[in-house]
Amino acid sequence: MKPEQQRIAIAEACGWTAEQDSNGYWRAVKQKDAAVELWLSEQTVWSVGIPDYLNDLNAMHEAERVLNPSLAAGYAKMLTSIAWKSEQPVFAPMTATAAQRAEAFLRTIGKLTTNPNKL
Repeated sequence: MKPEQQRIAIAEACGWTAEQDSNGYWRAVKQKDAAVELWLSEQTVWSVGIPDYLNDLNAMHEAERVLNPSLAAGYAKMLTSIAWKSEQPVFAPMTATAAQRAEAFLRTIGKLTTNPNKL
């Protein structure tokens, strides 16, 4: 799953939806928010409007809030497992990066089952 596909999957899990406007542009619509560009055309993925979950800890903290208690427990275990492999395993998952949190989030919701960087 490519990084843009990961961002889109997390955004959808957080309530973002995509709609195509009359000009052929895709718009991300988050409940109660105005539409912003999400991706463009059939061939090119272009994200501007959704958060950069893989690089932004604040965005991942917001995403973590959508997990129900059962999923949150699974997420904590998954994050610990992923973060434990990092350079500072003693502090896992407190020091987990946004990318590690995104991977754990996607695995927890069943959207990622293989290496996150593979197609």
